[in-house]
Amino acid sequence: MNHAFNIPRIVIAGASSNVGKTTITAGLISALKQKGFRVQPFKCGPDYVDPSYHERAAGRPCRNLDTWMLSDSQLLESFARACQDADIAVVEGVMGLYDGSDWHDERGSTAQIAKLLSAPVLLVFDISGSARSAAAAVLGYTRFDPAVAIRGVVLNFAGSEGHAVGCAGAIQAATSLPMLGWLPRDMQLTIPERHLGLVPGGEQVDSDALIAQMAAAVGARFDVDGIVAVAQAATRAVVGMREGVSAGTAEVVGAGAAPDAGASAGAGAGTAVAAVASAGPRIAPGATAPPRSVIARHPLIAVARDQAFCFYYPENLELLVEAGAQIEFFSPLRGERPSPTAAGVYLGGGYPELHGSSLASNTDLWRALKNMHADDRPIFAECGGFMVLTEGLTDSEGHTWPMGGLLPGFARMSGKLAALGYRHATALRPNLLAEPGESLRGHEFRYSSWVRDSGAVDSCAAWEVKGTRGKVPDDGVGYASGNLLASYLHVHFGQRRELAQRFVQRLYRATP
Repeated sequence: MNHAFNIPRIVIAGASSNVGKTTITAGLISALKQKGFRVQPFKCGPDYVDPSYHERAAGRPCRNLDTWMLSDSQLLESFARACQDADIAVVEGVMGLYDGSDWHDERGSTAQIAKLLSAPVLLVFDISGSARSAAAAVLGYTRFDPAVAIRGVVLNFAGSEGHAVGCAGAIQAATSLPMLGWLPRDMQLTIPERHLGLVPGGEQVDSDALIAQMAAAVGARFDVDGIVAVAQAATRAVVGMREGVSAGTAEVVGAGAAPDAGASAGAGAGTAVAAVASAGPRIAPGATAPPRSVIARHPLIAVARDQAFCFYYPENLELLVEAGAQIEFFSPLRGERPSPTAAGVYLGGGYPELHGSSLASNTDLWRALKNMHADDRPIFAECGGFMVLTEGLTDSEGHTWPMGGLLPGFARMSGKLAALGYRHATALRPNLLAEPGESLRGHEFRYSSWVRDSGAVDSCAAWEVKGTRGKVPDDGVGYASGNLLASYLHVHFGQRRELAQRFVQRLYRATP
């Protein structure tokens, strides 16, 4: 059936990167939640870190909206699924408003997504070095694509209230756009950064306090009721959802962020934190393990989740559950390993390079993974997960830590960006997700490289990889052997439902 929805929605877009979108979005989400709204957060593009703040602010998973990875209809379905029990949707943009997957069109841009959702846009502009010139710049943004519904501006890094009010007056005179909020440049609301961007919200001991400060700043200097009114004006329902969006869809709680610093990522090795509900597949932390008869029908996949492995699309886990799998989270950093009943393992991305000592000491995990690989039980590893399956990981200090040893070679951190961008990946041989010649879309963002003897691994190369903006590193080919698939590639299962279905079919065959 076609699924239509009509939820108030607003896109927080930046004139460029580094204008404060994440801070403002998290603060607005928290301020709305304090007013009693059930806020569904979204982030445009392939980002795992910014969503961790929005998730903490909203108290529910933040979803990615990516029109390069997903078709328009797939993105609309994902949006609708997430918003079914929400009062308002708040979407943080990616980079600048019109920046997309290449230099020449809008695919993957915040502007395209806003138009697809029929969502009004608040443009965040850095006025730290501007006065009346800010009006000229904002005017350019409104005229570049008149189909983008810019409905107001947020002025950041103001020298004073007078500076903000002056710029706002010039902007309104030139464009008729109101200022719906501003922040001074001296506010201490900076989110710490590291090599992959902002430090995830779950790792910040004081992240809740920081989000509370963001909410207070937004509450004091933003017209929150005015922003809600703009969001409510988005009255045109978006239609054309694929069949299958129903109350029985899977829900993953906290799949996109690391747990609190010092908190357990699960209830211990082998403890299931996912179960199949009678109304449909569902994941709920704290659920008890189902009877063995249920396990037989729903094979168990162990998912690593802690501060070293915290980059997952929530939809990937949901689609695995919908395809028939049961999910169990475990924390390698806490010395945990997959339970003996696990039919397979999913190792996501994250920051294993910051935890070399702890991971190296978890020899029970590496032994378990080697045994699973020997039994040809499915093992799927993305980016950070790929790194820890090599023979060793060399961190930024130059120390090499022994790792899983399922793949030849070493993962070596460098002081510079090794790869960034969208990827077309064509399967070179059968693997967990694709048949030879089939192509998927993914993305890479990494500061490490795979140091290996190319000749020794060519026979197990998983992918032929091409970028959207030129040549890509040759170590992105990954590794496929039997039911083991590991690479730097992050893949969104929503682009083709059979990806999760194929994975689960392998799990069924491998169930202990």
